[in-house]
Amino acid sequence: MIERRGELRGVHVLAGLLAFFAAIIAVNVAFAFIAVRSFPGEDVRRSYLQGLQYNETLAARRAQAELGWRVTAGLRQGDEGGVVEVVVTGRDGAPVAGAHLTGDLQWPTDSRHDRALNFQSAGAGRYTAPVPDLTSGRWRLRARAESTSGDALDFESELTWR
Repeated sequence: MIERRGELRGVHVLAGLLAFFAAIIAVNVAFAFIAVRSFPGEDVRRSYLQGLQYNETLAARRAQAELGWRVTAGLRQGDEGGVVEVVVTGRDGAPVAGAHLTGDLQWPTDSRHDRALNFQSAGAGRYTAPVPDLTSGRWRLRARAESTSGDALDFESELTWR
């Protein structure tokens, strides 16, 4: 049998098909790895247990709604970077003074960027927390305001920093 140079044989076709599918599989595995690494899929811890306690959560939300507090939140430029500013008012529009605020500023897609906030009263129902070295983008503020009388309000706000 005479072999000619450059002749396409069955082994060449098999090698080409195997190389093609190996490249497709490698790219799919790489994309899946990057996707899971950048967002593991669980935003809150123990979401199943939170679902079991959903009736208690609804009762707490009803109690907070009856309280009548209103909250506005924003990000502004401060001396050393960003500042989260929260204003808490009562049902009558009067500022809620003397409340204790706790909260977190969360990057929605990666919990490694989340930051705990240390709020200080700025008077007239205003509370501020400095956030140095804040990355540009959309942030989620999750916080809780508690008065000295035991009333409390959990709230969330979407904030944008440029």
